[in-house]
Amino acid sequence: MTVNSSQSSFFVFSAYFDCGGALKYLYFTVVVFLYIVIVTANVLLIVVICVNRSLHEPMYMFLCSLFVNELYGSTGLFPFLLLQILSDVHTVSAPLCFLQIFCVHTYGTAELTNLVVMSYDRYLAICCPLQYHTRMSSSKVSMLIALTWFSSFLGITLLISLSAPLQLCGNIINKVYCDNYSIVKLACSDTTVNNICGLISTSLTTISSVSLILYTYMRILKVCFSGSKQTRQKAISTCTPHLASLLNFSCGAFFETAQSRFNMKHVPNRVRIFLSLYWLICPPLCNPLLYGLNLTKIRIIYKGLILSKV
Repeated sequence: MTVNSSQSSFFVFSAYFDCGGALKYLYFTVVVFLYIVIVTANVLLIVVICVNRSLHEPMYMFLCSLFVNELYGSTGLFPFLLLQILSDVHTVSAPLCFLQIFCVHTYGTAELTNLVVMSYDRYLAICCPLQYHTRMSSSKVSMLIALTWFSSFLGITLLISLSAPLQLCGNIINKVYCDNYSIVKLACSDTTVNNICGLISTSLTTISSVSLILYTYMRILKVCFSGSKQTRQKAISTCTPHLASLLNFSCGAFFETAQSRFNMKHVPNRVRIFLSLYWLICPPLCNPLLYGLNLTKIRIIYKGLILSKV
């Protein structure tokens, strides 16, 4: 089913496989359950942080931004995925496809930028404790959060604006959702400019983000090895969930990049689907658990809420 995009207003997903009615509803139930857990866990943490004044600190404000991004990214995927699972014809209109591209790619950029800002916050708290409140004022916190979201939206808007005008020779996407590079690969015309811009944008974002995170953690480790036992314990308790989040998201981003850039036909279809969805499902699912269980203040508030209900 290959048509020119100038005559077609939809795309077809070829990665969906045929399954019986019972199996289809099983997949639907599992995805619904995951989405409910993600929404519940992230909304609960956002409410806890917003309602409790003791959590109105920079670290928790950045966490709140991270949890909002988890809701944003999962909402850009799950409702669409649920409709496709139940549908017998796996198609999507071009405008909705580009809207999903905007949502999922903005989520990815904002996730990485949030983690960079959080590593900078931990660096100031551990390496410059006496200057922390001066250097991380409420106005600076607001500015960093706004910059995180603005840069993410701006970068993805520019990337999609390069892909949208392309003349396409087909409309078959070998995935279960829309992404920018899958559209670029369908182009009839030369996509050198798109590929160069995409590589430059991805490289700059990744290299600058990873460099900043590595620098902050090198400084943190230096303080930990030369500091007291109390300093080391504080660093471990606050940095462990951040490092776990970074590793989780990095693995998912690597899987997605490998899916897009390399020939994965030798990999079973179900495995390819799992690897493609990992970065949009696992971080939103795991981050609330990581921070909810590891950060003492949030854990104490959770216990108080549970005990008050009993």
